[in-house]
Amino acid sequence: MRAIGHHIGGRRRALEEGRAKAVFDPSTGREVAQVALASRADADLAVEAALAALDCWARTPPLARARVLFKFKTLLEDNRDMLAKAITVEHGKTLADARGEVARGLEVVEFACGAPHLLKGDFAEQVGEGIDAFSTRVPLGVCVGITPFNFPVMVPLWMFPVAIACGNCFILKPSEKDPGPSVLLAELFEQAGLPAGVFNVLQGEKEAVEALLAHRDVAAVSFVGSTPIGEYVYRTAAASGKRVQALCGAKNHMVVMPDADLDKAVDALVGAGYGSAGERCMAVSVAVAVGDVADALVERLAPKVRALKVGPGLDPETEMGPLISREHRDKVAHYVETGVREGASLVVDGRGLKLQGYEDGWFMGGCLFDQVRPDMQIYRDEIFGPVLSVMRVEGFEQALQLVNDHEYGNGAAIFTRSGEAARSFNQRAQAGMIGVNVPIPVPVAYHSFGGWKRSLFGDRNIYGTEGIGFYTKIKTTTARWPKGSRSAADFSMPTTG
Repeated sequence: MRAIGHHIGGRRRALEEGRAKAVFDPSTGREVAQVALASRADADLAVEAALAALDCWARTPPLARARVLFKFKTLLEDNRDMLAKAITVEHGKTLADARGEVARGLEVVEFACGAPHLLKGDFAEQVGEGIDAFSTRVPLGVCVGITPFNFPVMVPLWMFPVAIACGNCFILKPSEKDPGPSVLLAELFEQAGLPAGVFNVLQGEKEAVEALLAHRDVAAVSFVGSTPIGEYVYRTAAASGKRVQALCGAKNHMVVMPDADLDKAVDALVGAGYGSAGERCMAVSVAVAVGDVADALVERLAPKVRALKVGPGLDPETEMGPLISREHRDKVAHYVETGVREGASLVVDGRGLKLQGYEDGWFMGGCLFDQVRPDMQIYRDEIFGPVLSVMRVEGFEQALQLVNDHEYGNGAAIFTRSGEAARSFNQRAQAGMIGVNVPIPVPVAYHSFGGWKRSLFGDRNIYGTEGIGFYTKIKTTTARWPKGSRSAADFSMPTTG
């Protein structure tokens, strides 16, 4: 049985008896590993290791830090297939999807390689008589990342390369459901020449998180996950004086206008709604059909949803893999029951799917609802599974109102041939990321990722220049080199006159 332990101070730590949990292959339901569960003492060791490395790493020239990141980038490229397989075995997503995850994480590493340019400060000469002023960006200290099961490589790579490029040390607390890739990332980073203690991995559950949130030597916390937990992380860490960014839940709408290319819209909905079994914070879970396009949309969607090739992620023919756990599959199935009970029309029912040879896997076919109303629980809640809801509205304004009235504001998309409609949607939709004929508008690495409303707690988005801003603080120096003899004390407020 494979053992997945902590990686602290450049060393793997073995599992302790009584402090471990099973890790499963969702395709088979079988245990494939045991992962360590950190205690508060383990969290203290991780922070101590990061603190021990901090002073030297923070004083390392940014260009030297970037050279380590360049080597790390090369190692990630050389080992992308290994990482993708590790993701698939523990998460269940298809290999193609896992490779895409690694690629999107790599983009942020590439961005972080250019951090020396972005860490430049400002200089102002002669702000007063013989006085100059300059500002510099300095690292925060020990930073923590708490990451979700659905992207065990991509989301960590959205955090720690930027933090480390800025001169911080980092502790990653990955999901206990698919922790294996986290240790692989740590080993590759140290092969690239990263000093021991700069990047650490602490495995575990709530006890590990609580210890890190409360630790006095942790300066910042980055989180990606559900809204209830994200709000708790934000409140708890902020209350102890830490800088926090918590990226949370979503209910992403895709508005389909009557003039849209319907074939492209349908293909976009199938890929964005059912890819990765809907376990994405940017998955489209609501299709808003405007005007008379609804009947044709549902008519074309239904056969494609029924025809989804559901199977193990390692099978190259598979289009949609299993859900992450038996409990989560049952939770999603309960939402489907709720939708039926509330009066929505279940056009395609993917419950009860069994695959020959994989009878114990946590599979579920795609589900498609029509006639969904705003008061229904399946519309209000983030289901996080292969369930797509179609809502019917008369016009553009009603579609926009649906987007803006929902408590989540992660992403929203519109499919149309009208530049006027697209421009109006972009300006007025209350969401952090907008797609125009793009169903999953995840920004490239040199922009940034983040939602609005209850999809984000904190003031800064993740990666891009927002990430540089989050992982640094400004120090401004005002300097004078006087001539001649020492002047008398001045008790008035200094001015630039």
